[in-house]
Amino acid sequence: MVTRIAAAFVLAATPVGAQTRPSSTAMTCQQTSRLIQGRGALVLGTGGMTYDRFVRDRSFCEPTEIAKRAFRPTRDNPNCLIGYTCYEPGPGDWPGADF
Repeated sequence: MVTRIAAAFVLAATPVGAQTRPSSTAMTCQQTSRLIQGRGALVLGTGGMTYDRFVRDRSFCEPTEIAKRAFRPTRDNPNCLIGYTCYEPGPGDWPGADF
């Protein structure tokens, strides 16, 4: 009985099913953009310890957010348009001072 309890604690502390996120630097520009287009939205590594959430279009953003084109490095292109990122716009992001 004690052995079973000890085994349960060991298994609970083990990161089972830990997933690694895909990385743009390991894929071609076309593979990366197709992955985002296919999934709609995903968190993608962009080199080293950096990552961000990328989306296919604005429909994957919050209602108050807008989509901004995202250029990131891929295996074959240091400045590939892979999709969009969502962000909360500031006053300078709209046309006209009173928009």
